[in-house]
Amino acid sequence: MEYKIFLMYISKQYFYFWSTEMQIIFKTLVITALLLAATRISFAEGSSHTSRVGEKLGVAIANVSTGFVELPKTIIATSKTNGIAYGLTAGFMTGIVHTVGRTTLGALDLATFMIPTKSLVHSEYIWNNFSQETTYTTNWQMRR
Repeated sequence: MEYKIFLMYISKQYFYFWSTEMQIIFKTLVITALLLAATRISFAEGSSHTSRVGEKLGVAIANVSTGFVELPKTIIATSKTNGIAYGLTAGFMTGIVHTVGRTTLGALDLATFMIPTKSLVHSEYIWNNFSQETTYTTNWQMRR
């Protein structure tokens, strides 16, 4: 149910200026990411290489296709902690940096999904801890 509300919010806010083809491509990417995220739950039982690779692939697709949501997420999180004026100015600029960061690291994870490392973006999915600002790590760790 939470994913459906998330998709409806995105479609109303961001699809207004997109062409029909772009809307179809984006919706397909988001649905694929959600399906892969759902399979992550079923892979949680096993720790085989295939399941870890599938988990990383799902995270990568989700981060590439939903990276732009970092902008409103960061504005909202910054506004809650430091006030609306700061959130609309510094939160906007920080949101742009996080948008580029999440999308770029998602593309890196997508290119290297056969090596099952943990994502450098925390939280792995944009919808986890939506009220907290995104953080990054610099150390590579293997998925277990």
